[in-house]
Amino acid sequence: MLDKTRGIILHKIKYTDSGIVAQLYTRKFGRLSFLVRGMHNKKAGKHNILFQPLFVLDLEMYYNERREMQSLKEFSASYTPYSIYSDIRKSSVAIFLGEVLTSVLREESPHDELFEYIENAIIYFDRSETEFANFHIAFLAGLSSYLGFEPTPVSSSEPVFFDIRNGSFTAMPPVHGSYAKPEISSILANFFISSYDSAGKIALNGVQRNEVLETILKYYSFHLPGLKKINSLEVLKQVFL
Repeated sequence: MLDKTRGIILHKIKYTDSGIVAQLYTRKFGRLSFLVRGMHNKKAGKHNILFQPLFVLDLEMYYNERREMQSLKEFSASYTPYSIYSDIRKSSVAIFLGEVLTSVLREESPHDELFEYIENAIIYFDRSETEFANFHIAFLAGLSSYLGFEPTPVSSSEPVFFDIRNGSFTAMPPVHGSYAKPEISSILANFFISSYDSAGKIALNGVQRNEVLETILKYYSFHLPGLKKINSLEVLKQVFL
């Protein structure tokens, strides 16, 4: 069946001497794998850039729900995040988020609101000129609500502990031991209620930022047991240290 939709590049791997397998999150069909041939010849060079993480493409595709890999007829840039791939800090974030999304977006069913959340976040991030060092943390905090495990908000101004297992902020450390210390818990509580603009103004040093990131990834791992090791994490931590 020939169909059209929009897709966000998550990840790609070399498949043959002339092809790649690309993972995309599409608006109409959810997450799909595509076999894209002829990507390593001279004529296809200009198309390779389109298959970097967080590029948004307009797709004309042959969809068959019984196939593990779909085929593309045509593709073109719907939104090109120029600033992301001209800034090493932003490109490191893009690779990291693409890797996380590849691991957590396993449903093939479509989710319009989730697609819009990711697409709008890409555009915001691309257009941000300053105060984007916290963007990846804010993105993961917001994404948790679409994945179904957003924590309950803080109900007190007293010091709190983030309960990783139960997704809540408590006045006392939980007995099971899976929690963040008060300093990190307080920072996380702010991220879960912040817009991207306000999250960008949360003052963090490199050590704090990395600890907050590790905590939210631990939270993801607990609620999504299939979450794989994020290989780009160490590079990202060094970029914003």
